[in-house]
Amino acid sequence: GKLQYVKTAQDLRKVIVERAKGIETVGAIYGLEGAHPLEGKLKNLDILYDSGVRMLGITHFFDNELAGSLHGISGAGLTDFGRAAIIRSQQLGMIIDLAHVSEQAVSEILPLLKRPPLVSHTGFKGHCDTPRNIKDSLMQDIAKAGGVIGVGFWDKAICDVTPAKIAEAIQYGVTLVGVDHVALGSDFDGTVTTALDSSEMVAITGALLDIGMSDGDIRKIMGQNTLNFFLAYLPIE
Repeated sequence: GKLQYVKTAQDLRKVIVERAKGIETVGAIYGLEGAHPLEGKLKNLDILYDSGVRMLGITHFFDNELAGSLHGISGAGLTDFGRAAIIRSQQLGMIIDLAHVSEQAVSEILPLLKRPPLVSHTGFKGHCDTPRNIKDSLMQDIAKAGGVIGVGFWDKAICDVTPAKIAEAIQYGVTLVGVDHVALGSDFDGTVTTALDSSEMVAITGALLDIGMSDGDIRKIMGQNTLNFFLAYLPIE
């Protein structure tokens, strides 16, 4: 009973209330990292939503029926099916995750959105120039759309794996897009090149304090921005 399946903003508020009472509840939001399960069929989006999926990642490590991947060969934008899937996902109330999406596709997705996107785990190309990261001007467009950008903890996202480098990448993002649009995007489950695990998050807090970030801004980065985003854009029960 300590793992609570979060499908609505009300579900998330319940988790927050329980944790405030000292109950060690963990909230879990069901998302796809890549929309491959759609298999080119729009009706599968409705099936996935009905099963509890609330966040839709468009691509992962390769191009698919919807769009080009950031790691893909083509660098392509949205396909006609991808455009239809984005529109339908917005009608359903799903959150779009732009992690792993080609820059061309990101630029084509943003005008279609009715609610802000998330970039669940990434880095800023101006800070760490690798193919994994999205260019700064597009990150600014994501922030202007109300999006939240999760900074990853692995080498191809931040060009290092130390808490100090994580803090440096976060500060770069705050300067570029504003503190309300930056969050944690660890990717603990997807990479083995991190320098710490989830029990050691205090090291990031310490590193942010070391570079002079205020307590209020650290609170936003370490979780409040993410909570505010999901409370605002998860479906209402």
